[in-house]
Amino acid sequence: MSVSLFIDGAVGTTGLEIAERLGGRADIELITLAEDRRKDSTARADALRGADFAILCLPDDAAREAAALAEGSAVRLIDASSAHRVAAGWTYGFAEMATGQREAIAAAKYVSNPGCYPTGFLAFAAPLIAAGLLPADYPYVVHAVSGYSGGGKALIARFEEDQGIAWRGYGFAMGHKHVPEMTQHAGLTHAPVFAPAVIPAHRGMAVELPLSRAADPRIAPADEIMAALCAHYAGSPLVSVGTDAPDGELLLRQGSNPTDRLDLRVFTSADGSQLRLVALLDNLGKGASGACVQNLNIMAGLPETAGLRL
Repeated sequence: MSVSLFIDGAVGTTGLEIAERLGGRADIELITLAEDRRKDSTARADALRGADFAILCLPDDAAREAAALAEGSAVRLIDASSAHRVAAGWTYGFAEMATGQREAIAAAKYVSNPGCYPTGFLAFAAPLIAAGLLPADYPYVVHAVSGYSGGGKALIARFEEDQGIAWRGYGFAMGHKHVPEMTQHAGLTHAPVFAPAVIPAHRGMAVELPLSRAADPRIAPADEIMAALCAHYAGSPLVSVGTDAPDGELLLRQGSNPTDRLDLRVFTSADGSQLRLVALLDNLGKGASGACVQNLNIMAGLPETAGLRL
């Protein structure tokens, strides 16, 4: 038995990668629109309302419009945009983040797919704050770099046409759309300082959370943090926890293969006074399309890792 799926925004980067992961699967029947109808509101509404599931790979305003078009139908939505990540009535689609989250996703009608940067931050912050190993009111700073493919067609073209760009920092107005998502789902008292940048690699991402136990002794020692993370992600087919850095470094490579894994690393100074928590992931994988497919699998009662790049 198969379930039907409509990808609204199927020709964008996220939509194309979702379709690649679903290729050849007999348990998913993909509903498609002809090129001349994919922006037609009536055609989109018919496809949305006639599908078992729909994934919205759209800008925020268009995703809100699509959700409105689907109102009153039986379709279950996964929104890959940031439009509903802190919205009432939407379940946050990070299955591994908290106890019971996977079950909440399975039962949900509306699921908001996490942002790529928040996935790396929340993988550490959400379980550790919930366990009392990190304080909710610490002044967190999130340093992160990503491949340029997460920026959409315009940024992809800019990086591929201008080979001189080595680093692109942004978000200097401190109002990045990922900040509310990180604040709410980690249970923070204060919004973190978010320092994102883009590098000349097509895909891949590193998200770092530096911590000073010397400044705040409420931060648990590294061994307790490591033990808690290992216990929290025990048995996960997608998330690994470790302390290894071959040759003392972590690398993002320009030609990295797609992956839907999330690798978490914990580093500490010799005296234990400082920690660096680093998440490595594919911004198009666990940070976008892979997470959408994982959520679809969970909602449809299918094997959770079906179609994923492990």
